[in-house]
Amino acid sequence: MQKVITISTDRREALYDITKQVAECVNESKVKSGFVNVYAQGATSAIMIQENWDESVQQDVVDLLRKLIPQGIWKHDVQDENADSHLKAGIVGPSETIPIVEGKLGLSTWQNIFFCEFDGPRNSRNILVTVSKA
Repeated sequence: MQKVITISTDRREALYDITKQVAECVNESKVKSGFVNVYAQGATSAIMIQENWDESVQQDVVDLLRKLIPQGIWKHDVQDENADSHLKAGIVGPSETIPIVEGKLGLSTWQNIFFCEFDGPRNSRNILVTVSKA
């Protein structure tokens, strides 16, 4: 089963929790044992598994990437001033694969799935969810 989740973002750089939407796709698929792949369709966005309890962790991720990859010093900035967004997305990566165990996401208590926006805000960001049987 494949489904596209569409979200909007309200900041240039932020992590958005999409765990509930992905869990709904898994539930809808009726797959009891398998995998779900979550893929960000965009060259300036990514997917990350991260702590869900303390939002400061998500802000720390954004702050770390800002320190490692600052804005405005890259060759691609001549075209559209978002080279740092491309680099951040490339380092984090476009997808995560999560096991499905007894029909549920195989995440630990403190893990959630986050869409990483590095070039927002955007009215529409697509995330491709693919559910496969084991």
